[in-house]
Amino acid sequence: MSESPSRRTDQRARIIAVAARLLQEQGPAAVTTRGVAEAAGVQAPAIYRLFGDKDGLLEAVAEQVMAIFVSEKAAHVAEVSAADVDPLEDLRAGFQTQIDFGLANPALFRLLSAPDRVAQSPAARSGRLVLESRVHRLALTGRLRVSEERAANIIQAAGIGTIQATLATPPDQRDAGLAESMYEAALRQILTDAPEPSESGPLATTVAFRALAPQLDMLSEGEKRLLSEWLDRAVAGLS
Repeated sequence: MSESPSRRTDQRARIIAVAARLLQEQGPAAVTTRGVAEAAGVQAPAIYRLFGDKDGLLEAVAEQVMAIFVSEKAAHVAEVSAADVDPLEDLRAGFQTQIDFGLANPALFRLLSAPDRVAQSPAARSGRLVLESRVHRLALTGRLRVSEERAANIIQAAGIGTIQATLATPPDQRDAGLAESMYEAALRQILTDAPEPSESGPLATTVAFRALAPQLDMLSEGEKRLLSEWLDRAVAGLS
């Protein structure tokens, strides 16, 4: 007699929850098929049936935890957008949240930051979209001196690099101000000195116009795509 879909889903969720707890508390070495099966109250073959092997289970755990984290960040972005929070302060808060998550979950961070895993991860892509939405709000204010894509790349690289460098340093030797310094360094690369487009030169003005282009509803979709293409070219030429 085969398992019902709901029973299979519940069993999968229970196994992932147990594996996530073991991973966070004891590291990857603790996530064995036997140990997870015993803690989850299932037979070891169930793990092979649902996840293939230990690596498959670890990937499922990483994806699940990241998906929850990203959904919380996305909800926060929606809230601050509605509340008209300063985009720069929101970007700073998001950067620090990412740092805190990585340092609090080193095993998960190492799993999630592996390039081959990130490339295939829906949760990682969702996380990138949250960052892009924060950068987009900043672009609309005319404060970017680079394209939105480059700004997001710089912020993302600064965050990942900060976490990796901190985790590689013994706790008693860590630089408490590293995250702030890296964030400020990133800002110097992406921000113009003046907050208003009219005072910040052609590049920031063009970046701001590019951010607004998709919202120009008086244009057809084809016209908006063409305008966006022209503006992308202009941003690249001015950078």
